Amino acid sequence: MKKLLRIAALALMGFAANAQVQTPSPSPAGSVSSVVGLTDVKIDYFRPRLKGRKVFGDNAMYPYGTIWRTGANSGTKISFSDDVKVEGIAVPKGEYLIFTWPGATEWTVALYKDLSIGGYTNKYDKAQEAANFKVKSRKLTTPMETLTISIDDIAADNKSAKVSIAWENVSVPFTITADYEAAVMKSIEANTKVNPNNYFQAGVYYLDNGKDAKQALEWITLAADANPKAFWILYQKARAQKAVNDKKGALASANASLEIAKAQGNRDYQTMNEDLIKSLK
Repeated sequence: MKKLLRIAALALMGFAANAQVQTPSPSPAGSVSSVVGLTDVKIDYFRPRLKGRKVFGDNAMYPYGTIWRTGANSGTKISFSDDVKVEGIAVPKGEYLIFTWPGATEWTVALYKDLSIGGYTNKYDKAQEAANFKVKSRKLTTPMETLTISIDDIAADNKSAKVSIAWENVSVPFTITADYEAAVMKSIEANTKVNPNNYFQAGVYYLDNGKDAKQALEWITLAADANPKAFWILYQKARAQKAVNDKKGALASANASLEIAKAQGNRDYQTMNEDLIKSLK
């Protein structure tokens, strides 16, 4: 009996040692991701709160000019699936820590290669920097209670975006540029050989990016000939014909696309074709 009691007591002690009380984190984990061009950009960080404190400046948690791990706990990590440029500096694909030095109107930002140091700024080694640059800060009209990092302002051509670090009354943006041109051209060459239907996508890419309009028309025409009832392809063919100054052909293609779109009840392409036809008259 005593032996059984001892076993039970040991089991209870083991359970007590492993059991933990779960409470909300004072600096909850956050994550944000986006595709810029063809590149996956992801940021993982911990989000401290103001709690009435002064964060940046004189007599603050992080005086101007001192290093900050840019978040709480183990700091902030940013990753790129392809080589990119950050504020014009070439950065190889991979994962980096973000360290910052706050300033009154300008911050220094560094991407750091050695992830093992986490948030320990005393272990910082300048030789491990992948990039170091200065950016202007912006004043926020409404204070940001919780540290927020976002990926914003993706350019119309998908070649750049801004990462913004916002907390207290300041926002610090920096620019990421992703060059996808070589990858797209390689993909066009490879995939149009495998599947002729990919000519349509290749043609639209050429058309939208101001490349060889004659080549775009040739590829889109191949797709239209294979799919004569595809009003979305006929619409793009009309755009390509307009781009090479074939107004008569563009009108014929746009009208054909319009009639099929009407028959299939697609209001978007009806409107798009009507606008295109107006521009041709």
